[in-house]
This record gives sequence, C-alpha cells and structure tokens, in this order.
Amino acid sequence: MNGYINSGLGQIVIDTDVIAVYAGSVAVECIGIIGMAAVSMKDGLVKLLRKDDLKHGISVSITDENKIRMDFHVIVAYGVNIHAIADNLIDSVKYKVEAFTGMEIEKINIYVEGVRAID
Repeated sequence: MNGYINSGLGQIVIDTDVIAVYAGSVAVECIGIIGMAAVSMKDGLVKLLRKDDLKHGISVSITDENKIRMDFHVIVAYGVNIHAIADNLIDSVKYKVEAFTGMEIEKINIYVEGVRAID
C-alpha cells in the first residue's frame, strides 16, 4: 500500500520505495551507523549494503490510517552506545521523513544486525 497526501486539487501518491530510499539516506548520515544491513534468509549471514541498495535494509509499510511504519536493519560502529544511536536515528528519521512526505510516522523499529569497527 502506498502513502498519500490530499491536496486541494487531488491526491498525491508516494511509493513506499521512495520513502525507504529517503529514510536510508537519512539513517546513514547518523553518527554511529555504519550502514544498512541485509540478512540472507538462506544462511543467516549479514551483508553491509552499498549506498545504492539502502532501501533493501528498510521495510516501509503504510497503515490503514495513512501512517508510516518502518523497520531498519542496521550495522553500528563498535564501541558506541546503541541506545544513543537508536534514539538519534529515530529522532532524525522521524523529523526528516515527516517533513519530506507530509505523513506521520507511527512506529520505527531498529534491528541491530551487526557491529563493525570504523575504518
């Protein structure tokens, strides 16, 4: 299901992939986030995604009330406070995605799939 905004002349439809790509670009700017992660269902291995594939580490769904729900699969930097990173990620994504789409975010889940040292 896609999101929508009612304008004076009609309805603007926003594809969930657009929201995912934008949210991914916001997420990787957050301090302590190394990148988005993809987990292989076949062997359970976690793979760090390239900047072109950020949307694959994010699941976006739209509720019946036209609110956004997101699941982030991230890899964090070694030695940082995961709670602080998660709070920063949620605050940044909520503010920027709501401003970008004009829609409300209902829920953001963060799944830490791995830890890596900063190069």
